[in-house]
Amino acid sequence: MNSKSFKYLQDVVDAGEAIQRFVCGISLEQFELSELIQRAVEREFEIIGEALNRISRIDEELFDLIPDASKIIGFRNIIAHGYDIIETEIVWDVVNQNLPRLLHSISVILSN
Repeated sequence: MNSKSFKYLQDVVDAGEAIQRFVCGISLEQFELSELIQRAVEREFEIIGEALNRISRIDEELFDLIPDASKIIGFRNIIAHGYDIIETEIVWDVVNQNLPRLLHSISVILSN
């Protein structure tokens, strides 16, 4: 793995861990009421998607090791360009269901 790819993977981890800190101990209802937390989470997902997009351009072999990487990039695009169609419940589900799996996958890749 080249140094740029490593940096982008670390960016994914940093952004994912930030999301987890932002939502720690809050409910969906509290998330829905907090524009600040919603925007912070969305921004970190933009970073995750962009980092994966950059990996796809420089290290296809590494990109192929990341489950659902293309879907994550698509999610980032919706957040960045489809701001008016974002559903809070979907973002919440991604935070709680998909993000832990992504972070686990990245940690396995980084440990090898």
